[in-house]
Amino acid sequence: MAAHRKPRSRSAGGHTVRTAATIALAGAATATGFDGIGHAEPQLTPAQVEAKVDQLYQEAESATEKYNGAKEKAKAAETRLESLRDQAARRTEQLNEERDALGSMAAAQYRGGGLDPAMQLALTDDPDRYLDSAEFAERAGNRQAASVANVRRQLREIEQLRGAAHIELASLKSRQAELKRHKKTITGKLGAARRLMSQLPAEERAVLGADGDRASRAATGARDELTSPGAATATAPNSRAAAAISYAYAKLGSPYVWGATGPDAFDCSGLIQAAYRSAGISLPRTTYAQIDAGRRVSRSELLPGDLVFFYSGISHVGMYVGDGQMIHAPNPSAPVRVAPIDQMPFAGATRVV
Repeated sequence: MAAHRKPRSRSAGGHTVRTAATIALAGAATATGFDGIGHAEPQLTPAQVEAKVDQLYQEAESATEKYNGAKEKAKAAETRLESLRDQAARRTEQLNEERDALGSMAAAQYRGGGLDPAMQLALTDDPDRYLDSAEFAERAGNRQAASVANVRRQLREIEQLRGAAHIELASLKSRQAELKRHKKTITGKLGAARRLMSQLPAEERAVLGADGDRASRAATGARDELTSPGAATATAPNSRAAAAISYAYAKLGSPYVWGATGPDAFDCSGLIQAAYRSAGISLPRTTYAQIDAGRRVSRSELLPGDLVFFYSGISHVGMYVGDGQMIHAPNPSAPVRVAPIDQMPFAGATRVV
């Protein structure tokens, strides 16, 4: 099954071939609850099944990008939390050292007794030596006061660090809950698509899959004849874009796995991130962040290596390779492949380098 297709007009002959499964699909359609509600749905034709499955895949991909974004934020929150905990531990260690020093100083004062300084001066056999030692004691007292102030300051800083860590922990838990929600949405959409397809007889599934195979062969032919890696890299705006294109071509045929960034499987934004990472360019993780990672270009200005985005929610991305073609990771029904950029609603383009 071709991924991310716009609805296509069907020939009379093609419609005749597909009507055989319509009766079998009728009962299946009523049993498939896309929104989790078991209500009867109108009878769907195979073409409608295909459109519905494509829609479910697109919705799952939108949820995947939200999952990727939440995962990135959760990772950042976890890093900040660990940093705050490390700082608090170091400050606590310093505080304990200061407290030990103050304790030693207090014990020495206790052992030295508490005679009035004037009486000690009157009784001493060596006034000059006593005065020198009194000056030392005063300096020691000043150091003690500074140590006490330092301990108090460190206590305040530790409390501030603990407060910040508490906030980060709450943020991390919120992000983790968000991840679970998005994961549930993704698995639900993909499961609904699989259930819908499984209701069709094997021969009808083969007919639907044949469209994807033909699209794949056509795209591969376009790649070989019109946009070979050499042609695409030769017209890329710079060497880094060319390196990213070469990486993308090398990954043709890799499976789509939501949340994956390679090296053996990818989702759409994961493929783009990995391709440009191989060229020494760091890109954000999600489609809606990647579109702002470079300079916006119009469709008429597209060059190989540019990022092309689709749908109103910027939920899908591919890499333009010339002649109206792109390399992208479509969805779980199709591997990384070359495809026309006209397959999906065009939303914008960005030139990264």
